[in-house]
Order: sequence, then structure tokens, then C-alpha cells
Amino acid sequence: MVVKSNLRQARVVAAFSQEALAGRAGISRQAYAAVESGRSVPSTEVALRLARALETTVEALFSLPDEPAVTVQAELVGDAPIAAASRVQLTRVGRRLFARPLVGAAAVPHTLTSAEGVLLGVKGGIKGDKRRATVRLMDAETLRTPILVMAGCDPAVSLLIPGMRERGTRLVWAEEGSREALVTLASGEAHVAGCHLYDECSGRYNAPWVKRLVPFPCTVVRFAQWRQGLIVARGNPLRIAGIEGLARPGVRLVNRQEGSGSRVLLDRLLKREGIPQSALRGYERQVHGHLALAEVVASGLADAGIAVEAAARALGLDFVPLQEERYDLVVPNRFLDLPAVQILLESLRRPQVRGQVEALGGYDAAGMGDVAA
Repeated sequence: MVVKSNLRQARVVAAFSQEALAGRAGISRQAYAAVESGRSVPSTEVALRLARALETTVEALFSLPDEPAVTVQAELVGDAPIAAASRVQLTRVGRRLFARPLVGAAAVPHTLTSAEGVLLGVKGGIKGDKRRATVRLMDAETLRTPILVMAGCDPAVSLLIPGMRERGTRLVWAEEGSREALVTLASGEAHVAGCHLYDECSGRYNAPWVKRLVPFPCTVVRFAQWRQGLIVARGNPLRIAGIEGLARPGVRLVNRQEGSGSRVLLDRLLKREGIPQSALRGYERQVHGHLALAEVVASGLADAGIAVEAAARALGLDFVPLQEERYDLVVPNRFLDLPAVQILLESLRRPQVRGQVEALGGYDAAGMGDVAA
């Protein structure tokens, strides 16, 4: 029997060595190594032990191979070289089916966000009072549609918008760094927050930060594991191979904002390598969002910056992996029964959504929608 395993990714994210995880699960290191490498299919008991040791489910660690994919023939738009695994947009004009590669401008379109109203006036804001706005609605039906507000930095969240719209719910994504997203959640301005924050004291992702920043009970839901690393120009002309390359003379950095998971990762790696922040040209220059950082590198205004692999692929750039991380969604317990939240959780469990996310590159969506903590 062939079994697909996500064991290695789960172990790396949990910061266990093979020996440590094997001991935690009560099996030998040799037996564990055979399971992780795919040379051995775990018994039910071993699979349950491993899932318990990693605080996850058996389904999140092991699965059967996917069914054969359905294929179609289409005319490729453009003549630029693209990789075999590139995402494409299928369009039909008359009887002709076209495949348009989603790379560069086609992958990251610049659009204007639609508005529901026009601001007429603002009152308050004195001595700590909240400001109150008078808004003229553009459509009286606007506020009758269920709305789910999600704060976070993962650009893959935008893939959820069409499916939730079909289910009668408007997903509003507020692009914010991980720490800022949790603060937004704590202030009651969002239903869901996304984060990828590593806690050095516990060696765990996200849950310790949730306890630290959010003053009410929450449920942590798995979104995906992703690869973060250095986004560099196509072909990596400066031959930047790791974090130490950022300190070379002439290398221009573009940074993420303070409080973002990417900024936390950069600072942690600099500390580990003994590299002062002042040694990096451009450390103080910051942008908001993974795609925004990739666009700065693509424009030639910077040589490197830390972001997710999917952002590099979207802009046709090179990527130097640094860390596998867990991106989770945080939902206040009082919102769990809301229909909009239930629609979100159902969407996360759909194989089609997981496939869309993994096709971006650098994502492992096994266990998406499962409760993590």
C-alpha cells in the first residue's frame, strides 16, 4: 500500500528531531525514520502514537494518494518560458480554450477595492473617546449580507473569497502582520486572525502568542504549513545563499513591518548568526505584505527580502528557503457558531481549496481546517 506522509513537515514545524519525536511516541528512531522516509507504512497504533505526540490527527499526517487528475488540452497564451507546475487561468473564447500563466502581473493584479459607502463626517476622538463616522450607503442592501472579517498576512486567503461569496458570505480580508492581526482580533474588530509567530521560550508556533495578546478564549485552526525564505531576483545574480548574504556590501534589503512573522524570523536568524541589524543595508525600509515585498524585489529596488515562497513564484523570482512555518487561523470561541465562521471552516476542508492553496507553491495544506489548539 502507498501512503502519502506529511510527517516530516509536521515534525519540523513542531521543532522535534527524529530522535526526540520517536521517544515521545514510544518507538525506535530507526522505525520512525523508516515511516518518515516512506520505506514503511505505520501500523494503526504507531500512527495514533505519532498523531498524539504531535498534537494532531492521523488524517493530518497520513493519507491515501489522490485520484488521477482530470486533464484538458488548451492553447497557451504568450511565449514566455514557464515551469511545468505553474498555475494557469483557463478562459474560453468561442470554441477555443486558452491557458493563461499566472505569473507576474497576471498573478498579482492591481485593482481598486469596492466600497460600501462614502464618509460624510467624523465626530469624537477626544480624550480617548472612540471616533464615530457618518456613512452614506451606496446600496441599502449592503449590510444585509453576512460578513466575515479576517485579519492576517497570508495572500492565499484571497482564494477563499469566491467560494464564500457563492455561499452567501462576504469575506473581507484586512492585510496585517501577525502581531497586528492578533491585536485587531483582541480589540473586537475582526472575527478571525491569521498568524505565524514563533515563541522561543516554548518552541511552539502561535498558541503562546494568542494567550499573550488575546484576553478571551480562542480556538486555533490549522491553515497550512509554508516555506519562508529570501526572495531574490530571477537567477539569483548576487548568489545569496542564506541570511549571512544580506550583510554583504552592496546588498539591498527590503524588510517587513515590525510585528510581522517575517520580521520576527529575520531578527531571530540575525541573532543566531551574530549579525547586527545595522549591518544590513535597508533594514529600516519596510513594506506591508508578502506580495508587496516581492514586487519591490521584482522592480529592482531591492535585492532580497524575507517572504513566503508563493510570493516569489507569483512574480517569477528565485527563492532561498530558510524556515518551514505554521500559519494558523485564530477564532474567538464566541464566534465559532456563527454561520459565516462555519462556512469558512467548511471551505477550508474542501479538497478543491486545499489544491488551490498548494498550487501556489511552498504550501502544505494537509490538515487544513483541523483544530490545532
